Amino acid sequence: MYQHVQPNNTNHIHANGHNVPTKTTSNGTMCANGSLGTEGPEAPETDSSGTGRMRKPLERNGSTQNHVVHLERRLGLFSGVALIVGTMIGSGIFVSPSGLLVRTGSVGVSFIIWLACGVLSLLGALAYAELGTMNTSSGAEWAYFMDAYGPAPAFLFSWVSTLVLKPSQMAIICLSFAQYAVEAFVTECDPPRGVVKMVALVAIVMILFVNCYSVNLGMAVQNVFTAAKLVAVVVVICGGAWKLMQGNTQHLSNAFNGPMPNVGAIATAFYTGLWAYDGWNNLNYVTEEIKNPSKNLPRSIIIGIPLVTLCYALINISYLAAMSPQEMIESEAVAVTFGNRILGALAWLMPLSVTISTFGSANGTLFAAGRLCFAASREGHLLDILSYVHVRRLTPAPGLIFHSLIASAMVLHGTIDSLIDFFSFTAWIFYGGAMLALIVMRYTKPNYPRPYKVPIIIPVVVLVISVYLVAAPIFETPRVEYLYALLFIFAGLIFYVPFVKLGMTPRFMNKVTLFFQLLLEVVPTSSMAMFE
Repeated sequence: MYQHVQPNNTNHIHANGHNVPTKTTSNGTMCANGSLGTEGPEAPETDSSGTGRMRKPLERNGSTQNHVVHLERRLGLFSGVALIVGTMIGSGIFVSPSGLLVRTGSVGVSFIIWLACGVLSLLGALAYAELGTMNTSSGAEWAYFMDAYGPAPAFLFSWVSTLVLKPSQMAIICLSFAQYAVEAFVTECDPPRGVVKMVALVAIVMILFVNCYSVNLGMAVQNVFTAAKLVAVVVVICGGAWKLMQGNTQHLSNAFNGPMPNVGAIATAFYTGLWAYDGWNNLNYVTEEIKNPSKNLPRSIIIGIPLVTLCYALINISYLAAMSPQEMIESEAVAVTFGNRILGALAWLMPLSVTISTFGSANGTLFAAGRLCFAASREGHLLDILSYVHVRRLTPAPGLIFHSLIASAMVLHGTIDSLIDFFSFTAWIFYGGAMLALIVMRYTKPNYPRPYKVPIIIPVVVLVISVYLVAAPIFETPRVEYLYALLFIFAGLIFYVPFVKLGMTPRFMNKVTLFFQLLLEVVPTSSMAMFE
């Protein structure tokens, strides 16, 4: 059978493929369990699932490098900020402003929700920074659920996120990209739906190729597109400032005219706004590839999310300086309408800017999504082949391809609005679960090293808000889609019990894994035998 060649200087390998690190820190000093030496690795601790597995150490200096094939730490502070900003500023700010106005009926309330969404995203991300520096394994919520609750909840997250959340997020962004790209060539009528879907599929294939070819290329694309979209944001803000200096403040002076929205409408308005902010946790999916994650993870969050919040606030003010709330609601492409009003002959720059923005956001989304597949599959929660890495390019190609295939199916059969609501409702169930995980581990793992620690009130506040965001729409405007979402989450137990808990594996799976391994030229990252 196929086997990895084991190198001479590997660490001892557990049966689950994890390294058992020594207790010697990077400066040569010994470190007791539960303490942390200077820039050194954390002593191993048994996870909370009761399986006796050793969780990843805090800073695994040199541990993964001893594997024959491994993901390398290539992302610095600039790339971390670019991944956060580049993923968050995507289609949302160009699609969501009108949606927020429709659901709130008030300029002032919608502006407050924009700011509140930014504050909530920052608080959530700061809590994630503590979780991400406690456990530097890739996978974000999956890794934290493993630590706090054990394998069953972690599996349910990987089940929903891999099959629904991440692919739907990418499908929404690529559909928005295609909508704006096609509109640049169609002026007399709405762009044909079939053409939009085909362009979205081409975008998925291009992004997949970039991320499968090279991690460095994927991050270079992310950095360049993030810089380009920030230039576009500056253009919008400068255009709005020019209109304000001309005295166009009438739509801002009567911001709170109109009835106040009800509780359910506010929650669904938050869904729309939070979609524009989504991506604040994407850096946690790639912590195994961040240089010095204990420092660069929280720094990237503290720089990136306030920057995005400021951009969103100023962009909304700029929109209202150039058009009325009713014109924003009626516009299919708010940014394009703004460009036509402000830029004159250079109006074509706005659809170009939106396509650049959405393409960069989709690139960052796939970059993070592939790492979730990689992390969960490595633990046996998904197909083994999804945890394999290309033997030369060191990219998690199978996970990237898997996500792209599901996203392509959603592009063919879904619409933007339906996907956004489903995504937001389901995602905040797990965001709340991550906040609860942090609170639980404050008591179950009090001595676990925490290079970055937030006040306990932050995860409590985010948990309460996430419960509200999930419960309010159900009670105010009950829809069968919410029931379907909950049923889909727990349907994962049908697969968890036989294939993960009991370890049953169909006989043909070894042949399927070997076939795709040879086809895609991928191997597992652990330096142990693939098959015995």
